[in-house]
This record gives sequence, structure tokens and C-alpha cells, in this order.
Amino acid sequence: MIPDPFAPATLGPVRLRNRVVKAATFEGRTPDGVVSDALIDFHRTMAAGGVGLTTVAYCAVAPEGRTHAEQLVIGPRTAPGLARLADAVHAEGGAISAQLGHAGPVANGRSNGVHALAASRMPSPLSMQMIRTASEADLARITKQYAASARILVDAGFDVLEVHMSHSYLISSFLAPALNRRKDRWGGSLENRARLARQVAQAVRDEVGDEVAVIAKSSLSDGFKGGLTTPEGIELAQMLESDGTLDALQLTGGSSLMNPMYLFRGGVPLKEFAASMPLPVRWGMRTVGKGFLKEYPFEEAYFLEKALQFREAVQMPLMLLGGINERATIEKAMELGFDYVAMGRALLFEPGLVNRLAGEVGGAGACIHCNRCMPTIYAIGGTHCPVLAGR
Repeated sequence: MIPDPFAPATLGPVRLRNRVVKAATFEGRTPDGVVSDALIDFHRTMAAGGVGLTTVAYCAVAPEGRTHAEQLVIGPRTAPGLARLADAVHAEGGAISAQLGHAGPVANGRSNGVHALAASRMPSPLSMQMIRTASEADLARITKQYAASARILVDAGFDVLEVHMSHSYLISSFLAPALNRRKDRWGGSLENRARLARQVAQAVRDEVGDEVAVIAKSSLSDGFKGGLTTPEGIELAQMLESDGTLDALQLTGGSSLMNPMYLFRGGVPLKEFAASMPLPVRWGMRTVGKGFLKEYPFEEAYFLEKALQFREAVQMPLMLLGGINERATIEKAMELGFDYVAMGRALLFEPGLVNRLAGEVGGAGACIHCNRCMPTIYAIGGTHCPVLAGR
């Protein structure tokens, strides 16, 4: 039977009011590195708008794992605010997820005051420093920090934990051959490169058991030469499925470090990105930005073709992401065997979209995918749609 995407559904041990997920998109609302009233309002609004699950983005498990200094690090300092955030979402009838991650080479070591880590040593275009090779001790520590962070979030009332395994973050940097040149047990074969992903997922599951749902954000293609390919992404998904540590996979693509527009598609806001950067990076963005921010035309559900290959290869629940704006697309995803859909920009433009689509046959979101929202993660007041702001 094809499920009704707007009816209640189960994700692991968690009951959701529908199958629509607000994907993790950095909110830019933690200027002091803790939960702010603005961050609570952001997710409360998403919950009030009808999503079954809203995801708090970029929750770092370690100080060096932040993308930059103004980002949450899960710990005693942030726990009270996280509990307030969970309570606010629950009060609106929604469930709440936290994206557990370590930015790895995507971290700005200069901003964080500690050098970034990656699978292998490499220069950082963000900090103009060298990124350090993660040692055995680092990986053991970070794995424990994932588990400790998971416990804090569960105690704070979160319903779902999303392990970030994509976009060239730390785990993803191990998966990509171009970023992982190691000769030890963490490099070489996909089995070795996937060791950290599987180890972290197991540690999180061992810590929380069936108290909450545990999912992962996994790449269906990194979109750059030497990145994780679709065949390897499928093989990784099969490994994770065989481990039995996850309740679902959310399929994504692209690399924050190597090819960010592969994920977003649509307009390339080069001028806005350059203007949002500090001077040295701003000059570089104007010089090489067109090569870095490649243009991909937008189309509805642009990851669907690749995602269907995953659907054929694994039995575990899958979340379809990537340019989902229309009720017909959501219904089609259910027909094709996907269990949930994840939306980002469409909800940033219209937080009440899910409520509207639930009662509107043939309804669609109004986001034009100009991507001018992307540079606003650095703006005062946080991530927002400048098209709406200009009206």
C-alpha cells in the first residue's frame, strides 16, 4: 500500500505526524555558540507550519568540529538551551532532530582557534592553514564525543539523531579517495574508508539504544573527481544496512569544500557570496568563484534518478531530498518506495508549506531557487529568504 505522506508515520521508535522532514540547513542563529531565542523561534515556526520533523543543523561534537566559532558544540553549556528548543517544537506538535557532525576539513581553524582535522593533510581555503591528519587518538576521541553528544541530546528531549556522513565533513573526507590518501586501516579500500562512518553509527546506537531514532545523511554522489561515487555510495548504504545501526538514510550529494552547488542547483549567487566573505576570501571568490560555484540547472527532485538506484539496492527506509516543492512530487516519492521526503529552501521561503500542501491537491511551493538565501547564513539575523525580505 502506498503511504499517505501527510498521515502519521513511524521512524524507528518515533511517531511522526507526517512524512515531511525539514532538512538541516544552517540557521545562522547561534551568535554566542548556544541556543538563542531566534533559533527556537525558527524551529518552532517550522513545526507550526506542519513538518513532521525539523532538523537542527550543524551540531558539532567537538570544538574543532565546528564550521566556524559561531556554531553549537554539544555539551553542558548548550544542553539547557537544547532542552528549551525541543520543548518548543514538541509544543507545536512536531518532532525534533539534531544533525550530529564534525566538520573536518570544512571547519575554519582560524575562526575556531584550533586546527581542523581531515583524513589526510591538506591546505584549508577557509583558514589559509594546513589541515591536520586525524590520528588514531583523534578518531577514538571523536567517536566517544559522538556518543556523548548523542546522550546529551536524548536527555534534552530530542527524538531523532542524524549522523552527518556527507558534504566533505570529517566522515565524508574519509570516504572520498581524493581526500583520503592514508595507507593505514582507515584508507585504501572502501571497507577501510567506511570504517569511521560505521564506527560512529555503532557508537551512537550503542549509547542510545532504541530511545530515539538514529539516521544518517549519506552521499549518493560527491560531485567531484575523487569523491564518493554513486556505486560506492550504494555499497556504503548496504554496509550500514547490514550493521543494523540506522533507522533510515537521508540521501544527499555534493561537497561543501569541493562542489557545493551540486547539492543546491539553480541560481549561483556569486556576488552575494563574495560580499558576505572577509576581504581575502572575498577577493578569491571574485577571482575563482565561477569555477568553484558551478552552475547546475534546477529541476524538481533532481536527485531522484540516483536515489532510485539506492532504493533498488537496500531495504532500509530512505528519505528523498533535493528540489522537492510540489505535492505531486511528494506523492510520487511515496509511490516509488521512498519513506520520507526532506525539504529545505521551499520551507525557508514558506514555513507553512506543509500545512498548505496537505489540503491542496496539486499545490506547489513558490521558491524560485535563486539560492540567494545561501550567503545569508553569515548575515545578522540569520539565514533567511532575501526575496521575501525585499517584498
